[in-house]
Amino acid sequence: APGSLLATAGAMRAAGLLLAWALLHPAATQQCHPTSPGGVLRFTDRHAEIRVPALHRVPSSLDPLYGLVRRCLDLIQQNPLPTELLRTALNDPGSVRTSQVVQYELGYVVCAAVALLFTVAVPVAGMCFCYCRSRRRCGGRLRAHRRSLACRRRCLLACLSFTSLIILISVTCAFVTSQRVNGQMEPGLGAVPSTLRTLRQHLANVPQGVQMVVDKFEVPRKQIISDLGGKRRAGQHPELPPGMNEVLTGRRCLAGLSRSVGLSIHAQLKAMTYAALADLQDRAADLQTSLHHLQILDRTARALAAARAELEPALRERRHRVVALLDDPRCTSCASVLGRAQSLELGADYGQVPSVEKVLKALAGLPRSDFAEMIRQGNGTFNSIPELAVERMAQVIQDLRDDLARTAEKVQSIADGFPLPDYTRPASEALLKAEERSQPYLREAERFERYRWIAGTVLCSIILLILACNVTGMALGAYGLSKREDPSDYECRGEAGAKFLLVGVGLAFLFSWLLILLVFATFLVGGNIQTLVCRNWVNQEIYKFIDTPGNLPPSMNLTRQLNLRRDSNLSSAYRECKSGAGLWEVLQLDRSYELDEHLKTPKYTADFQKRLADFTANLGEVRLLRSEGRQDLETFARSGVDEVDYGRFQEEMKNPVVQTSLPGLARNLEGLQKMQRNSTVAGRLAAEARALWHMQNSTVQSQEALVAKLGESVQFLSRLAPHLKERVKRTLATTASVEARLPLQAQQILRQELGCFTRKELRYFTQYLNWVGQTLREDVASCQPLATALDNGRVILCDRIVDPWNAFWFSLGCCTFFLIPNIIFAVRLTKHFRPIRNRLISTGSEETCPFHIPRVTALKI
Repeated sequence: APGSLLATAGAMRAAGLLLAWALLHPAATQQCHPTSPGGVLRFTDRHAEIRVPALHRVPSSLDPLYGLVRRCLDLIQQNPLPTELLRTALNDPGSVRTSQVVQYELGYVVCAAVALLFTVAVPVAGMCFCYCRSRRRCGGRLRAHRRSLACRRRCLLACLSFTSLIILISVTCAFVTSQRVNGQMEPGLGAVPSTLRTLRQHLANVPQGVQMVVDKFEVPRKQIISDLGGKRRAGQHPELPPGMNEVLTGRRCLAGLSRSVGLSIHAQLKAMTYAALADLQDRAADLQTSLHHLQILDRTARALAAARAELEPALRERRHRVVALLDDPRCTSCASVLGRAQSLELGADYGQVPSVEKVLKALAGLPRSDFAEMIRQGNGTFNSIPELAVERMAQVIQDLRDDLARTAEKVQSIADGFPLPDYTRPASEALLKAEERSQPYLREAERFERYRWIAGTVLCSIILLILACNVTGMALGAYGLSKREDPSDYECRGEAGAKFLLVGVGLAFLFSWLLILLVFATFLVGGNIQTLVCRNWVNQEIYKFIDTPGNLPPSMNLTRQLNLRRDSNLSSAYRECKSGAGLWEVLQLDRSYELDEHLKTPKYTADFQKRLADFTANLGEVRLLRSEGRQDLETFARSGVDEVDYGRFQEEMKNPVVQTSLPGLARNLEGLQKMQRNSTVAGRLAAEARALWHMQNSTVQSQEALVAKLGESVQFLSRLAPHLKERVKRTLATTASVEARLPLQAQQILRQELGCFTRKELRYFTQYLNWVGQTLREDVASCQPLATALDNGRVILCDRIVDPWNAFWFSLGCCTFFLIPNIIFAVRLTKHFRPIRNRLISTGSEETCPFHIPRVTALKI
């Protein structure tokens, strides 16, 4: 019993602490849940079928060669873009003066003069060489042997080897760049009509693309409907008590939003509500237990008083008899126990304790209300808040669905009001015309490239043949020299080496003019494209020229043909398109069109927001304590339980039922019995001891049991009484406070949850509208493909075709010009591979003996 009292007190303290915490920490301060990964919408199947892929310059191992060629061309053509000359040529070709062209192309004119001189001089020199060879004056034999011939021969070998190596490197570069030009020419030329067709398709498919973007509103609409609810919920919810789970399991919830709101209200208010109900249950238990203990207290006190009255004469008589027996002279050694027997009298008198009849009269008939049923009903009403929220919010959920349907109609107005289809027709026609007119020029360019590749391959092969003659000639000549013992001796391998060198010389004379013509032709075309087009394309000068009024004839007015804005030009349109502008921002429209104005979120969410903001519902009316229960607790507090003097009870309980211990006295008499010699006295002592034992077991022990029972009740009531009024007052106050605060805090949580839901759904709208703007600007109705097409044209023409083209003529030109020293060194070296015509023997004494006459020997001819 004491343990149960301690447990009850501990539970009461815990409930009080929980209630205090719940009241001091309002539940309506919870923040919105963070956005989950599922809160990010995914839009697929974008309008990606028609695109102009951006091309970029690919790094190459030949980039240093390309840079060297561009620097050489910058030195040859240092003049800026000839705007006056181009304006005249485009508007009035007949009035172009040759002097203007020569002045601009002065560097190319000088190169043409050099090429002409080379074309004339080298063949003439070749004819002269042939004439001299027929007269045995060029490429013949040495007439005398000198000590410096070996050094001179090695020098010629080294120079010819060096020139051959340079020619080999150059012709290798020429082969590689020629193949690159040929490999890039066909796809590059094919990209022109395909890009123009792609641009036309891009413009033609703008309406379908805009409709596709509008149709994607289905993605946020489905997500919002899913958040509003409509799916069957089954299973147990961890935040609800077991009883509520059975109620909600298997029910069709009209809205996930309403269920979420109800669960949130329940979860945030349950600590305060459950604490108040637990406190009320404790007060009801105090009432029941106090009434029980008061009744025990009254009955036990009355029983103890009656038992004392019954015990008093029997105890007085027993004392008289024991004292008389102990005072008998025949009783041996009885004087020591006589004093204890004389003090044998009653102890506690429970007739003197305060009466509790007044308190019991005040509590008569209590409790009049069923507190257990009251608490069960309050608990059930509070736990039904999630279900109540579903019912109260059913209509607003349906209204929100209707608002979404009207919002879909508003979103459709984006496609209906998009202005582009009527304004892209001029641009489409211009692109079609450009595609048709470019076909003949592209075919001619392809044919010219095929001829260039054939000529370049043949001439590069001839250069390789010349190099093969050089290498073979040098190898045979050197081998012949090593085998010849006498310089004047004939040696067939040395003679063959000389003839191979002369064959190479002849091939060089024979094809040099063809080489220089091919070099100049490709140089004139590639150099002018680089300096006139590519260089000015990179620095934007060509756009400035096009934008300047009057530079282009009316038939080439790109601003009018592409229907660009009147206050715009090609440069500004290019920059806007490159930065991601939409077609409607660069084309000339009858009226301005601001996409951002059509994509403002409030335009589509105003009704949705207003409906959620205006919604109210009373979800927190919970009756925890009815009036009859409140009256019972007030009566209990006024009953006077705390006015009873429980200290008097405790003082009386400190006194024993009998002042002298009956068992102790009985044992003393039994001890004296054993010491008696008189059998009569011994018999009487034994009889008195049995009588005392009988009194102890039959009367005193039952009274002691009643005292122990009385002590439990007194202990409970003495602990409860000092705090009774305070606890009852606090319970009544907190119950009333919770009942008053529940509707207010439930409404506050409702507003908070609806606000969180509104912000979450607005993020869906914002994501969709941002995606619409981004998709229209960057994909569906973007003018970026126009800028990409221009950039691709520059990459294809300048980086992929012109750079290897110019590197080809530059490498072939190096081969051609190094053929001149190659001819000279080869002709000079042939003499060293043939026998000496007049052999002169000289020793180291030639200088010291001026009168030495050399010996004449016969020469083998």
